Amino acid sequence: MQHTLPHGVALGAEHFGDPAAPLVLLAGGTTMLSWPDALCEALSRGGRHVVRYDLRDAGTSTTIDPNAPAYTLRDLAADAAALARELDDRPAHLAGVGVSGMVAQVAALDHPEAFSALTLYGTRPVAPGPVDADLPDHDAKAMRELFALPMPDWSDRAAVADWAAAGAAILGNDPDTARIVAARVFDRAASTEPVVQMANQLGMVFSKLDCTPRWRERLPELAVPTVVLHGRRDVFFPAGNGEALAREIPGARLVVLDDAASAIPDAAAEEVAAAMLAA
Repeated sequence: MQHTLPHGVALGAEHFGDPAAPLVLLAGGTTMLSWPDALCEALSRGGRHVVRYDLRDAGTSTTIDPNAPAYTLRDLAADAAALARELDDRPAHLAGVGVSGMVAQVAALDHPEAFSALTLYGTRPVAPGPVDADLPDHDAKAMRELFALPMPDWSDRAAVADWAAAGAAILGNDPDTARIVAARVFDRAASTEPVVQMANQLGMVFSKLDCTPRWRERLPELAVPTVVLHGRRDVFFPAGNGEALAREIPGARLVVLDDAASAIPDAAAEEVAAAMLAA
């Protein structure tokens, strides 16, 4: 379903569990399918109303021009707060994965009244681009291999799924799962246009998004229970980024998943859910 926010943006969303239960809001990174079904179901069994949603220019959310977004990281953060208020009168537990972990950090800082807890998976405390000197950057070898992959025909569902599987193998994620998810992302895209399909698979909007000003220095302001989860084998945002977040957010709990990389494996769904439910 779609939820149209007061400022006119429509966000594609999927609900799990009892709508009267406390809300856990999962921001897509960039599509909602970055949050596995198994995790959503585990959280709902834990007594939560789980809503995963697509960011703008992804999935079934408002899509205009992924190559030239007329909004900023702060606007995506405001979307999260507005959706939380739309869904429940009570503050929500907000979670972000990868790039949406950046959205979640800024949302919790800019709209503290909207959120009761924060989960950050596989993300870092600075925007895409040059990384701070004390943070580990993308693994150079993995990035060379990833960028050496030939781009698929973005209008060919099978080719896109195969390309995603090859990239997952480089990143240390499960290729079979990546193939299935990529096909689902393909089917859910707002358009069959290659530029839209490419944007959905690559999260292209973040390469064009205005993410200023910095927020890392504000992390000590966060006053909600926070769990930072990170895959030990993550070569995209290496685990030192999660360690930095856990150090700089007061009282944050760090959970490192030994057998995970940048994606959340189905096998870790119960462990991730338990950490989130304890926040």
